[in-house]
Parts: sequence; C-alpha cells; structure tokens
Amino acid sequence: MKKLFFSVLLCLCIPMAWAADATAPKHKLDIGRGGECVKDPQWMRKNHMHLLKHERDDAVRKGLRTEKHSLKNCIECHASTKDDSVIAREDSFCVSCHSYEAVKIDCFECHSGTRKSAWLQRNAK
Repeated sequence: MKKLFFSVLLCLCIPMAWAADATAPKHKLDIGRGGECVKDPQWMRKNHMHLLKHERDDAVRKGLRTEKHSLKNCIECHASTKDDSVIAREDSFCVSCHSYEAVKIDCFECHSGTRKSAWLQRNAK
C-alpha cells in the first residue's frame, strides 16, 4: 500500500515540478556580438569556469598562453555593444548569469571586463 501511495505521489509531483520550471522567471542577458562560441553553449554554461581555470593555470604556472580559450576572447565577443563591458550592468553577459545563479565573479578583481579593441579605437590618435 505504501508503494502505491508513493508512486501516485511521485506521478503527481513530477508534472508540477516541470510546470514550475517552465514558469520560472528567465534572466535578461545581453550577449554582445555573440556568434559561434569555442564550445557548444550548453557545455559552456556548465563548464566555462573549468575551462578558464585550466587556461589560468597553464598561463601562470607553465607560461602557456592560447587565444582560443582566453578570457580576453570571451570579453571581445560577449561584451555589450552598448558599453563594451561584460560587467557594467545587471544584464551584462557575466553579471546576468552569475547574479541569477548567486555566484560571485572574481575574474574582474584583476582582469578588465571591457573590450580592449573598443578602448583602443576610442583612444587612438
């Protein structure tokens, strides 16, 4: 009898969970120029921090610097076309997702969150 009760309860709860997920508020996100990423977007959402840590470790400990997975390239592509930044506003690329997930961003305590090419163009003589 207990098994039947829990089976019915489970059958009722799963659709309710799916409905709650479908109606959950979605965060607003400015993807900048966007385009094709170095990896699949689903993979990047789940693993980008591991990729960046690996790149950091290779650069700092081994002196190996690659452009394909560099933070600089992420910023060049995903900085907003409005202000050339991934951290300036609530809907900026990095801030939006990290706020939504309640995760602290510490990359920009040392690194710039603005697109370098835009800065160079504005300040060229």
